[in-house]
Amino acid sequence: MNTGKPKPMLVAGVMSGTSADGVDVAICRVSPALPKGAPRVKVLGYRSFAYDSKLRAAVLASMDAKQTSTAELARLSWRLGAVYAECVEITAHELKLKPQLVACHGQTIYHQATALPYLGQPVRCTWQIGEAALIAERLRVPVISDLRPADMAAGGQAAPLVPMLDFCLFRHATKNRLLLNLGGIANVAVLPAGCSVDEVLAFDTGPANMIADVCMKRLYGRRFDQDGAIAARGKVLDGVVAKLMQSSYFSALPPKSCGREEFGEAFVTRFIALCEGEGARKQDILATAIAFTTETILDAYRRFCLPHLGQRARTTELFAAGGGTRNATLMQRLHEGFSTLGVRVTTTEEAGVATEAKEAAAFALMGWLTWHGLPGNVPSATGATRPVVLGKISLA
Repeated sequence: MNTGKPKPMLVAGVMSGTSADGVDVAICRVSPALPKGAPRVKVLGYRSFAYDSKLRAAVLASMDAKQTSTAELARLSWRLGAVYAECVEITAHELKLKPQLVACHGQTIYHQATALPYLGQPVRCTWQIGEAALIAERLRVPVISDLRPADMAAGGQAAPLVPMLDFCLFRHATKNRLLLNLGGIANVAVLPAGCSVDEVLAFDTGPANMIADVCMKRLYGRRFDQDGAIAARGKVLDGVVAKLMQSSYFSALPPKSCGREEFGEAFVTRFIALCEGEGARKQDILATAIAFTTETILDAYRRFCLPHLGQRARTTELFAAGGGTRNATLMQRLHEGFSTLGVRVTTTEEAGVATEAKEAAAFALMGWLTWHGLPGNVPSATGATRPVVLGKISLA
């Protein structure tokens, strides 16, 4: 750790999300804040890598697993460490950049933000795997990993963490801004015009790509619905959407976070059964999954985001990122729904940040902050009692 004055560094951020489809690497130049400003992050380049089919199957099987072995989880963690190292190595070589630091999110295999009884005590926990020592040894640079537990130990949900980047890059003096990430789970950061970091609201709105992806696997044997083309041909079952919106998660106050534990295989089984009970065709099930995701986001905006924004600005913009931005049906529904609420929808590409690079860039920023002994969480987003330095350091 560098305890001296913060300095500019080239940092590789590594992200693998709840969709479990692969790895994103963004190499960024992170620089100290200007007077009265926030740290500056410039994405110099990025690459995306798909998990091969066997690795993806192993990752998905490990998530919220009811049956596995310690040997399987240990081997998977070390295998992922090697994969992350290779992805950074390839990215650095292709971009002709040499990172001075790597910040690796790891693969979440369990996330329980609400305390449940365990051995006589209430326990909350989160677990990201991917052996960081292996990355540090192969690349010969320090690695920051395991970034979520420190926030949870301080009373937070350990999610979402990306709002620190949202604040640094997207805060605007006169416009309200929403940053929506569409990964396996959807999360939103709310930045009122001219806000301080303490005024940022952020939370997981619910599932984004997760439900549609599992439906595609079960119904069509494919990993995802390319461009949302199948969903576009289907009929939305409004009754099913309304029934699912009764879940207590959607009315629960932020801060809150969710994952496959709430919206994974068991949820999809119930979802498909509800659709089939209405006589749905396969394409109708996909259309309803997209409509449900859209409604969870719009409902979150109406319930929580809009009151938080108040009357700070006349203009409100939403910048979307993540794999869900490639689903044209989802994006069209979001455009239509938000237009009636006076919100302009675009993607982070308009602001110069590639949609697939944003989360990896966020962890590059967090790694830089950790390396300099600076807090990386946003307590108003996670619910933590205080700002904390995130992660663990593996030295080469």
